[in-house]
Amino acid sequence: MIKKFIDKLFGKSASPASGATRSKKSVFGERREVGPQDHAINPKLVDERAMDVVHTLKRAGYEAFIVGGAVRDLLVGLRPKDFDVATDATPEQVKSLFRRAFIIGRRFRIVHVIYGRGREHEVIEVSTFRAHLDSSLAEQVGGNERTSKSELAGMKHAVDASGRVLRDNVWGPMEEDAARRDFTINAMYYDPETQIVVDYHHGIRDAKKKIIRMIGDPATRYREDPVRIIRAVRFAAKLSDLGFKFEEKTVAPLREMKGLLADVPQSRLFDEMLKLLQTGHSLASIEQLKFLGLNTGIYPLLDVVVDTSEEPFLQLALLDTDRRVAEGKPVAPSFLLSCVLWADVREGWARRLKHGENTMPALQDAIDDAFNAKIGDVSGRGKLGTDMREIWTMQPRFEKRTGSSPYSLLEQPRFRAGFDFLRLRAQTGEIEPELSEWWEKFSTAYDDERHEMIEQAKLEQSKKPQPPRTRVKRVEGDAPRSDDAGHGPAPAPEAGESGEPAPAKKRRRRRKPANREGGSAAPAGPASDTPTDF
Repeated sequence: MIKKFIDKLFGKSASPASGATRSKKSVFGERREVGPQDHAINPKLVDERAMDVVHTLKRAGYEAFIVGGAVRDLLVGLRPKDFDVATDATPEQVKSLFRRAFIIGRRFRIVHVIYGRGREHEVIEVSTFRAHLDSSLAEQVGGNERTSKSELAGMKHAVDASGRVLRDNVWGPMEEDAARRDFTINAMYYDPETQIVVDYHHGIRDAKKKIIRMIGDPATRYREDPVRIIRAVRFAAKLSDLGFKFEEKTVAPLREMKGLLADVPQSRLFDEMLKLLQTGHSLASIEQLKFLGLNTGIYPLLDVVVDTSEEPFLQLALLDTDRRVAEGKPVAPSFLLSCVLWADVREGWARRLKHGENTMPALQDAIDDAFNAKIGDVSGRGKLGTDMREIWTMQPRFEKRTGSSPYSLLEQPRFRAGFDFLRLRAQTGEIEPELSEWWEKFSTAYDDERHEMIEQAKLEQSKKPQPPRTRVKRVEGDAPRSDDAGHGPAPAPEAGESGEPAPAKKRRRRRKPANREGGSAAPAGPASDTPTDF
């Protein structure tokens, strides 16, 4: 204060340029261009499709850089799994340059440029440089993104009462865009043509020192976007093996600001939960959540994962997911979430079977209970729920290894996911390993080998002692027989046992009306082994 008074007294305050320089330096950092001899990025690790996006934008006269986590990974010698591009072109201008490009998002509009099709497709995310705006000066709305949708429609920059940014579609220069990013190691820009890294906030220095540091005041930045709390956990988990640690000021507010996540849309939290569990560091992410005191209260389903992560079945599933990601294989959220909720489904299923319910109705009811209790209303629940149900309802079908059942199950679109689930059950001792081994061999065998396997399974099944069958006799006419009243076991057939009476029992009673004419049942032929309940 005294210094300001002396400066004013001697006229030093009349130099606005120096003040502006000091302010700009503190807010936007200082631009540093680092060449390949210093950053040592291997250009061969850069995805060709990301390079194509950069080249296309630059040929059209725009600035374009690979940005964010991809640059961070390249600096530490990792091959990035995702590539993002930042440019001074607006979303509309970007979209016009690519044949398959789509503008998405309301909170912050970005462009997805699509390469390839089906499972092999690749998405390059292109964002426009954002202008630096003080969130305390932004337009404020009373509700959230959903309740204030109409009010937000005409706004470019808006926050809610807590300071969380609801709209951020104001474009600006690259130095301001860098200041709007979260962590210093995610705020670097790499030009694959010149191989220059542009660094405003000592990201390269922090990467070398293995420090995770927030740009600006951490508490303010977490209020602007509480999802940064989850992102911080994810980065720490991913980089922990390389020795990265949080700067003390960055990690200090995490636990106390966890409550801000309650105002984030559930669909966005669900997506962030999947990133925690499906980016190849799920077990490390869980350990970070526990270490930081964030093991509860982020998202209900994530609480279940953390709470049950030490159970053998789920731990094996998480390890398997991390392994597949490391090998570059696809992972499906439906499979992992099926593993997360299997304990609830299994317990509910066993309880109903114990009470005498039939296998499939009991399983379906147990699944419904697990969904209602743990899943709730999440993004994509329709497709997600269908896939999860298929995985679960396949499990009793694997027990049937005779007739045409194995062939029909093998043709199911999600057979592989169902089999992988069965394999995990076998590895944890829930079922006999022989069943998993049989299906693994059957799925890769030739037709004649499959036929032999089915015949062998049929022979083994016939040697097993069969439980006594019970049959409730139907009343025909007006004179019921006296032995029907108690609904006890029916007498075993004595004469003419050619094998037909037993197969006829396998047919589900609900299908008999289709074989009737004039109200009388058609003669029963050999029953198919294809399960009709599924």
